[in-house]
Amino acid sequence: MIRISRLHLMRGSKPLFESADLTIHPGERVGLIGANGAGKSTLFAMLKRELHADGGDFDMPASWRIAHVAQSTPALQTSALDYAMDGDVHLRSLQRRLNALETLSQAEQQAHGLELANLHTQLADADAYTAQSRAEQLLLGLGFSMQQMGQPVASFSGGWRMRLNLAQALMCPSDLLLLDEPTNHLDLDAILWLEDWLGRYPGTLLVISHDRDFLDGVAQVTVHIHERKLRRYSGNYSAFERQRAAQLELAAAQYEKQQRQRAHLQSFIDRFKAKATKAKQAQSRVKALARMEELAPLHAAAEFSFEFREPDNAPNPLLRMETVQAGYRSESGDTPIVSRIDFALQLGMRIGLLGVNGAGKSTLIKTIAGEIAPLSGQLTLGKGLTVGYFAQHQLEMLREDDSPLQHLVRIAPQAREQDLRNFLGSFLFQGEMATSPVKPFSGGEKARLALALIVWQKPNLLLLDEPTNHLDLETREALTMALAQFDGTLILVSHDRHLLRACTDQFMIVAEHRLQEFDGDLDDYRDWLFKTRLAKAAAQQVEKEGGADRREQKRLEAEQRQRLSVLKKPIENKLKKIETAMTRAQEQKAPLDAELAGSEIYDPARKERLKQILAQQAQLARELETLEMEWLEQQQALEDLLQQP
Repeated sequence: MIRISRLHLMRGSKPLFESADLTIHPGERVGLIGANGAGKSTLFAMLKRELHADGGDFDMPASWRIAHVAQSTPALQTSALDYAMDGDVHLRSLQRRLNALETLSQAEQQAHGLELANLHTQLADADAYTAQSRAEQLLLGLGFSMQQMGQPVASFSGGWRMRLNLAQALMCPSDLLLLDEPTNHLDLDAILWLEDWLGRYPGTLLVISHDRDFLDGVAQVTVHIHERKLRRYSGNYSAFERQRAAQLELAAAQYEKQQRQRAHLQSFIDRFKAKATKAKQAQSRVKALARMEELAPLHAAAEFSFEFREPDNAPNPLLRMETVQAGYRSESGDTPIVSRIDFALQLGMRIGLLGVNGAGKSTLIKTIAGEIAPLSGQLTLGKGLTVGYFAQHQLEMLREDDSPLQHLVRIAPQAREQDLRNFLGSFLFQGEMATSPVKPFSGGEKARLALALIVWQKPNLLLLDEPTNHLDLETREALTMALAQFDGTLILVSHDRHLLRACTDQFMIVAEHRLQEFDGDLDDYRDWLFKTRLAKAAAQQVEKEGGADRREQKRLEAEQRQRLSVLKKPIENKLKKIETAMTRAQEQKAPLDAELAGSEIYDPARKERLKQILAQQAQLARELETLEMEWLEQQQALEDLLQQP
């Protein structure tokens, strides 16, 4: 169990948390959300024990194994498969020790006979004999081919190295898994696989993500960092939005009511404070006004929004492709990726482009955008076609030493500077920020600038290849709203299912080197994915692991686990009963907390009911505290048992 009480935490001179409280129960899957800079990654650092709180209490079982995704990957010559397996540090340590003993002479090995026997037992407990196949399954799910698994880590790009780091974290046996934006470097197929994998993860999960569909699919609990507090909500991100909206509506009503009460008291004071006959009544109202708790007005964060400008032209069709072959040319010859493309892009079409990683989605978009020429066939562009193209690596195309204003001047040299400044201001590049170099900008700010440059050009065809990378939830929602109102034609590749659902009305798929219509929605695509590529990979693994040796290993593993089952069962039963009692107490306490949060309960006529609620709330709080202590004791007993040789 993770318990945070009255947490105070500073970053430099900035307070991130003040008297923050949070409880996370074992096995819960938690989505952590909040504005950029609110302290999400800092909270992760505290959970990893990389920094300490400035005040308050923080409790977590000391024996919990914590897994997280490394943020950097050295250019190693280690194979991708070995790198993923290195995530299980304990297993690797056992293997190194066993290898060292096995290099000894026969006589020396006999002298270490007991240690060798213990090592084999520990290796069996660590599932050593299935480690390679488990690592292969992780890498296949994350988009690697069997051939790529043998390639050195140094041969992969930065995005693929981050996938390797994610594989390491998933490979590591853990009680607590911390994932900070795990979908940033994944395509839709890998995200669907990861979502499925996390649904079966037995430990406690905390995930930071700006992908609302991913949070909906993974999280059972949502923790919102707001105004330096940690607020826990039951349910996934959509459930959080509903509860948060209801709270804001209630808070607004309470604030307005209090302001009316304050105005009424102040009016009486102003009218009668100078009259001797009313002096006592006026003074009593001054005291009442002073005692009245000041409710803060709702300062909702200024929501970012923008819209695409109306295109100057509307050609129809915008382009036509006849038996086009898309791919790459090099000195060694042509490399076709997508063949026999016969496709006419009509005005107003809104297409979501699907396909597994490496199928050729980006190649197709680059061909349409004119970034690469067709290898063969005919590509005809409509007269007046204006393309707005956002590439996967669009941010790398920005000139880091130039300012947003300089970037815009480059594509609009005839425009008035004030008009350009006003336009940039609508994308939150205001004042000095409009004339500052983009190099220190965050990924989200650079993505916002890239979008601004596209919007200025008034495109009638938008080609967007993973436009939501680096965007937070608010900016993603702004993009979704802008695309929904866009008058032109759209082809979209994205791992953000919310964006795909909201902004496209048909899907096409790149598969087996062909472009074809996909008759179904994203749920159908998920089913197709698990029945084709992922099912095939799983079948290959089963075939590889088959045979008598595997059955024998399964038998040995079962015998090893049987040793602890009898001893574990009584403790696990106690833990289950305690957790059930805790859930029941929390369910009883929740409506009391909700009633106390309202204003009606404080009416003088409900004084007795208020006393009753406060007493019940205090009793349940004491009961929960006792249950939590009992749970910690039983959990420690279980951990002590599991650590026995």
